[in-house]
Amino acid sequence: MYQVRINTKTIWEAIARQNLSQNEFALKLGVSSGYMSQLICGTRSPSPKLRRKMLEILVPLTFDDLFVVEAKNGCQN
Repeated sequence: MYQVRINTKTIWEAIARQNLSQNEFALKLGVSSGYMSQLICGTRSPSPKLRRKMLEILVPLTFDDLFVVEAKNGCQN
């Protein structure tokens, strides 16, 4: 099983380039600032729907720019 995490460095740079605060970015995504903080800190993973919204807002960045795919702990192949 895999999980998708936010690439923190890239997200911060992209938000800054759009001249947005973390709270403003959260509002554009339709999530709370607390949830956005959890996403950025890596304690939560964004849903596929939220990932699509992030990609729409942060054009021209790609999935590989914004996210990191990791193997979930406890799973073996």
